[in-house]
Amino acid sequence: MVLPQANRLRHWRDFQAVYQRGNRRSGRYFTLRVLRQLPRTPNLPLQVTESERSSSAIASQGKAGEKIALSPDPRKSLPRHRQKQPSLIGISISQKVSKKAVVRNRIKRQIRAALRQLLPRLSAGWQLVLVVRPTAVGCDYAQFLQELEQLLVEAEVLNGH
Repeated sequence: MVLPQANRLRHWRDFQAVYQRGNRRSGRYFTLRVLRQLPRTPNLPLQVTESERSSSAIASQGKAGEKIALSPDPRKSLPRHRQKQPSLIGISISQKVSKKAVVRNRIKRQIRAALRQLLPRLSAGWQLVLVVRPTAVGCDYAQFLQELEQLLVEAEVLNGH
């Protein structure tokens, strides 16, 4: 009943980035904040030309006898699943919605179920934070699903909009 680990927005700094730089779409039950992820570049090996290899500046930086692997373009060797980042989703629900943790957890479970249904249609490379409003207490699953889909279409995050 949880989102796949690859689709979870976990860190406080990521939530802050979405809040500060992201776009906002509001509905009756939720506020959706979206931010396009910056592509992460993996630690690429150093590329050294033959003339630089004999240079004493390069030799003094590395350990004695250390060999640096040469590669024409290391990004081409990345697996396909590392080239596109999945969309990351976070849910924020405060005690203003309900003082009872049971109620807040029930709402989060319903939201996660609706998000799992929409997950295959999400475009890759987005960070999403779903902020729950107090009006969501009286909602059912169908209303959550309908409003989530509407907000994602407005934010142009769903494939095919």
